[in-house]
Amino acid sequence: MNHAQPIDETAQSWSLETPLGPMRVCIDATGDLTQVTFTTDPPGQMPMPTPPAVVTLLMQLDEFARGQRDVFDLPLAARGSPFERSVWRETSGIPRGHTTSYAAIATALGQPRSAARAVGGALGRNPWHVIVPCHRVIGRDGRLTGYAAGVHIKQRLLELEGASLTAPHASE
Repeated sequence: MNHAQPIDETAQSWSLETPLGPMRVCIDATGDLTQVTFTTDPPGQMPMPTPPAVVTLLMQLDEFARGQRDVFDLPLAARGSPFERSVWRETSGIPRGHTTSYAAIATALGQPRSAARAVGGALGRNPWHVIVPCHRVIGRDGRLTGYAAGVHIKQRLLELEGASLTAPHASE
């Protein structure tokens, strides 16, 4: 689980109960989300006044949990290396209920399939669980592998989305 603190002293951070479970939510001084990750920290009180990005996040997570939202529209603070950002952009295009492999993402980015491990590393540093749907990336053989919040949460999210966990994944 991710227990990271805000990146800078002007950032704000909370552990909040969401429709998907407890999540660490961080915003920077401009109000952009720097982190939305599952946590084991007990939820605290909602900040007052609640920052607009947090209100929108909670609304969109609720819509996602009810099957009424496939794509998130939130102010995300630019973080990560150029490679990480390209992996996160590519991952954001995986449709709800579908999966792809780490190797397929590497190939889509013009990298050799052997770059699958680097893709996995970039996804392991994804600061926006669910928002950038890294849970939709699985092993080439269809196994659920690696997820910062735990494979059991990855499985729960894929089941929530109606993804077939027994059939081969959508793209190779």
